[in-house]
Amino acid sequence: MSQAVAMYDTTLRDGTQGEGIHFSLADKLRIAGRLDQFGMDYIEGGWPGSNEKDIEFFKAAATHPWKHAKIAAFGSTRRVGVSADRDSQVVTLVEARTPVVTIFGKTWLLHVTEILKTTPEENLAMIGETVAYLKSAGREVVYDAEHFFDGCKDNPEYALKTLEAAALGGATTVVLCDTNGGTMPSEIAEMTRLVVSRLGVPVGIHTHNDCGLGVANALAAVEAGAVQVQGTINGYGERTGNCNLTTVIPSLQLKMGRKVVPDEQMPRLRDLSLFLDEIANVNPDIRAPFVGDTSFAHKGGMHVNAVNKLARSFEHIRPEQVGNRQRILVGELSGKTNVFMKAKELGLSLDEKSPETRDILTKVKELENQGYEFEAADASFDLLVRRALEKRQPLFELEEYHVSIRNSPRRDYATTEATVKLRVNGEPCYTVAEGDGPVNALDTALRSALAKFYPAITAMTLCDYKVRIIDSSHGTEAKTRVLITSAHGSDHWSTVGVSGNIIEASWVALTDSIEYFLSRQTPI
Repeated sequence: MSQAVAMYDTTLRDGTQGEGIHFSLADKLRIAGRLDQFGMDYIEGGWPGSNEKDIEFFKAAATHPWKHAKIAAFGSTRRVGVSADRDSQVVTLVEARTPVVTIFGKTWLLHVTEILKTTPEENLAMIGETVAYLKSAGREVVYDAEHFFDGCKDNPEYALKTLEAAALGGATTVVLCDTNGGTMPSEIAEMTRLVVSRLGVPVGIHTHNDCGLGVANALAAVEAGAVQVQGTINGYGERTGNCNLTTVIPSLQLKMGRKVVPDEQMPRLRDLSLFLDEIANVNPDIRAPFVGDTSFAHKGGMHVNAVNKLARSFEHIRPEQVGNRQRILVGELSGKTNVFMKAKELGLSLDEKSPETRDILTKVKELENQGYEFEAADASFDLLVRRALEKRQPLFELEEYHVSIRNSPRRDYATTEATVKLRVNGEPCYTVAEGDGPVNALDTALRSALAKFYPAITAMTLCDYKVRIIDSSHGTEAKTRVLITSAHGSDHWSTVGVSGNIIEASWVALTDSIEYFLSRQTPI
């Protein structure tokens, strides 16, 4: 490995400035613990002077036995005309009792004169004196040069003077911030190289993703000599977000040979990403590099054929290196290899060159033409293969079902009732149930009918129901695709149904879900 690069995580501070991102005190402590375990070098916990929650976080952090990370409190330089030791915000940073304090200051003369309404000389004093005060209090000081790149374009000599003021004050690291996220990688590299040659203290990089270049700009800075990268897990942050650490970490360590986190932690990267999304109540980005569901998913027949022969022919790293896995998708672009490899992924034995494989592929393409999609419905594909192999009889047979909805202006609610007639092992079964709607009523009636034959069904739950209109130009006659996700404990699976009748589409997806679950309980 060449020179190490320190990872500075600001998910708990800068990340929470992103729209829809909120963490409770308990959340912040759990996240910090997970980041420390992963091997993050610095964890910025928040701004202790801004709210009560952050004050409580730093109180708890002060007594926690951190294994690897240094906790940082975040704040600003002193106010105009107020000494650092008399500025309550600066004093609060010391009172947070963190080993590291990170402060930001103004680099761009536009902000000095138009936002702070002060002189260039006073701004330099604010930076140097605040850093020196924090240093005298025994803190490691990281200085964030806000709007550095915009300031450097405007007046490079003054921008460099602000960095020198921080360095002379005793800053351990000076971080160049692309605060507006509008700088190009070539500019980042050029200006970072200039600072590294002039400054004499370690240089860091803090980028935003407004041009979609947050990660690219951070990597460009590292190539130019930066030795610290600031960012957030999953790229959370203000506007379009910050540099995404789940992308930059493997890029640095696996692609550029820079030591970032312990080798044994890298396979836990995807789990860390999913953990943060779960805590933040955010749907994971399936297309996220390295950690997304589709990062190593293959769909085109020619691609899948090559991957089957040699995985690295279409995979830039082994998925396991970042805790991900290879996925094979089946659909209208598939070939026989897709069907073979997908069946293998699902634990089903299938000969790639057999007539059954050809027939399954033909069936998949016929169904996709009708509006089915199997990419998000592995369980339906599993059943399609099982049925083609004719290894077992259906667990139940439908004779008929009926759904009725009664509503009246005199009543403030509608009543939905479903009747289901089945035959299980030759024995007729008839049930009636009410529900909140037609699908809920059908689900309840079907489960009630099957429970005495298959008691395990009571442990299965329906946890998501999605409806998609396939050909909306046909109005109310359009076909409907229904995707149902069910669960048993931590195990989840999805099934799909398509019909011009939304109830029928729901029934197909619902019965597939139940049959898949029961087939797993009584395997072939």
